[in-house]
Amino acid sequence: MKKNDGSRLDDFLANPRRAMWKLSLPVFGGMIIHTLYSVVDMVFVGWVGPDAVAAMAFNMPLVFLAYGTVMGLSSGVTAVVAQAIGAKDKQRADNTAEHAVVLGVVIGGALMAAGLLYGPRMLTLMGATGPVAELGWRYLQIVAIGIPFSVLSGFFRGILTGEGDTVRPMAILGIGMVLNIILDPIFIFVLDQGVRGAAIATAVSQVVVFLVFIYMLVVKRSSYVNFELRNFRYQPAILGAIFKIGVPASFSFMIMAVGGAVYNKILSSFSPHAVAAYQVASRIEMIYFLPLIALATGCVTLVAMFHGAGETGEIKQLVGYAISRAVIYGFGFAIIIYPLAPIVLQIFRPNAEILATGVSYLRISALAFPVAPIGIISARVMQGMGKGLPFLVVTMLRVMALGAPIAAYFTFVQHRPVEWVWGSMVVAMYGAAIVGATWLLITLKALPKVSLPPAAVDPAVGGAG
Repeated sequence: MKKNDGSRLDDFLANPRRAMWKLSLPVFGGMIIHTLYSVVDMVFVGWVGPDAVAAMAFNMPLVFLAYGTVMGLSSGVTAVVAQAIGAKDKQRADNTAEHAVVLGVVIGGALMAAGLLYGPRMLTLMGATGPVAELGWRYLQIVAIGIPFSVLSGFFRGILTGEGDTVRPMAILGIGMVLNIILDPIFIFVLDQGVRGAAIATAVSQVVVFLVFIYMLVVKRSSYVNFELRNFRYQPAILGAIFKIGVPASFSFMIMAVGGAVYNKILSSFSPHAVAAYQVASRIEMIYFLPLIALATGCVTLVAMFHGAGETGEIKQLVGYAISRAVIYGFGFAIIIYPLAPIVLQIFRPNAEILATGVSYLRISALAFPVAPIGIISARVMQGMGKGLPFLVVTMLRVMALGAPIAAYFTFVQHRPVEWVWGSMVVAMYGAAIVGATWLLITLKALPKVSLPPAAVDPAVGGAG
């Protein structure tokens, strides 16, 4: 495989709009693959029995917590690597990649130890009892062993995304998913391992994905960055830059998880069917959000590269283009989902109450579809410029600081119907969009008026365009 020589920056500067789609579409494919991982496991485990499904469900918050931590820090790695490439600083890009690997080993080892040492206690605290708790622990034991490999793979994806390579990470994830689909029935049914078999299949696929990354990046050296861990020297500035961007993002994922639990608690005061309707309709809503998240992720890489290269004009044009296209997409999706909501929800075979409540959720939340991209993309763009706090603040506003308190007020004080909960979520999305857009405008206005002079650009890595 031909080694990446860093020339992607030239290509991206030549046509930033095409580059945005070139980066975002593979990310979207990778997100679909990751989503299918959990869906496939749940389908096969569902054939084992209801206790097995419950055992796996109790593990999901723990898995999401680990996943969110890695995703957040990985976004920090992506931004710092991309900034270094944009600034023509090959050594800093290499050092960032090496720090990411060391960080992955430390975090992966800590998460594995926590799972193995405190797994039963955590499952009990979440309410698992009897056979479900026992099955949940059997599942968690194996998942914990596979976590270090998953964590390191996540950082490898972050490094490659920072280089502007989103195709190969998606392909490698695809290999893992196919292998997981093949191994699930073998371990669950043929070898009669039940829910433990699903965990084994997942862990084996994670190890294989990790080994493919190692072969590609360390053995074949088919990436722009080089890994020379023998010469690794700890640099607090690099780790600090990763944490500055990544830690707020990690907290954002945690807030999303907590926010989901809070909304479930509020909705449970209406009926269990309201909770079910929210969960079912949210699966449809995720179809809307996945392309937006992929687009925002592509923007992180491009903005970070352009920021490192001092191409402030390109940043402003890219941001305007990305947000305008995302808003158009939001309008289109809202127009489609409003009349089709009852038909789409039928795939989950809901009863009449769940169907009616789910339809009301989708139709009211659709009012925010055109504005939600503004907050999401604004926050991620600022990540690319080295600012991690906006992502955390925008997420906090959307989930906890606005949405949940307003919903709780209308539910427990005003005793309004469930539609007011959906309206509270819409208000929160508008508030987050306003704050995100304002913060972004201030940040963009503070950027230098001109790009770096041609003399500051190394033509071997990327020009000023």
